Amino acid sequence: MAIISLKNISMSFGKQKILENIDLDISKGESFVIVGGSGQGKTVLLKIMAGLILPNQGTVYVEGQQLSMLQGKEYKDLLKKVAMLFQKNALFDSLTCSENVAFPLREAAKVSEKEIEEKVSYFLEAVGLSHAKDLYPDEISGGMQKRLGIARALALDPEIVFYDDPTAGLDPITSRKIIDLIRELKTKNKATIVVITNDMNRAYQLEGRIGMVVGGSLVIAKNKKDALEHPDERLHHFIRGLKFEKESRDRIQESG
Repeated sequence: MAIISLKNISMSFGKQKILENIDLDISKGESFVIVGGSGQGKTVLLKIMAGLILPNQGTVYVEGQQLSMLQGKEYKDLLKKVAMLFQKNALFDSLTCSENVAFPLREAAKVSEKEIEEKVSYFLEAVGLSHAKDLYPDEISGGMQKRLGIARALALDPEIVFYDDPTAGLDPITSRKIIDLIRELKTKNKATIVVITNDMNRAYQLEGRIGMVVGGSLVIAKNKKDALEHPDERLHHFIRGLKFEKESRDRIQESG
């Protein structure tokens, strides 16, 4: 049984159609990567999966439960199994790194302060931030803020983690390290992950299926080889366009 299932999902804002008749099943433990041009609906699709947005049409199932039908305790219990890393990290500037990780534990988990301290130490160490536990978000780098966001997202040991462009604005070396960390923690926690990225190298690095949102539809490739040989030309155009943009940036940097 799919851990996430979308049935006939459509979404519009006013007269603008964003998604149309999307069907998708994501298996437990899978890595699913969402790519696509700006404004095509990647984040909208991710938020629909996470239950943050209700679609105009269609049904979302998580662990076999229809999201729109859940209320009260059932809904809260399901949310405890799901985490989301927003593109801007959504960190609390007034809290230290350790306090940021502890926040969801204090809000949602019925655990002692000693257990909270142990979990905070574990996740800060897992993302390589033990040395920064007493620092505030504005005192650490962008890459470190991403890692802190991942630690906080994973603090409740979620079974499903949604990542909204976790390497946006980061240099290639830091981006690769962030994806390595996401993969490592996914394996350790046996989680299902859904990741938005516009970096095809990072998409391939995640070694999962790739879904491109384009024209309201979802074009799915099974892996890197399938993406490069896919019969839908829109996916080829997207990949070639990103490669051209990267080569252009590299030439500009070299000439500078």
